Amino acid sequence: MSVLKAPPKQPKTSVVQLRLDDEARGKLTKYAEFLDCSPSYVVTEALRHVCQKDKEFQSWLSGQHTKSSEPTKKEEAFQLELK
Repeated sequence: MSVLKAPPKQPKTSVVQLRLDDEARGKLTKYAEFLDCSPSYVVTEALRHVCQKDKEFQSWLSGQHTKSSEPTKKEEAFQLELK
């Protein structure tokens, strides 16, 4: 038995660029600091939470829009810039 455990596998990620107003950026930075995590993690988890809780979106997603909303290879490149 090993003394150290292997880290969990990191999910495949994409880079996303978004613009935030100063107040939203400040809250994002502070919330990440509060959780002792990266701003990227906060954005990812917040988006997961919103998508899971939004019943209208879930209905829309399970309908005919699923195929038309899938990103193409060209659309997959984004960048999250939080400087």
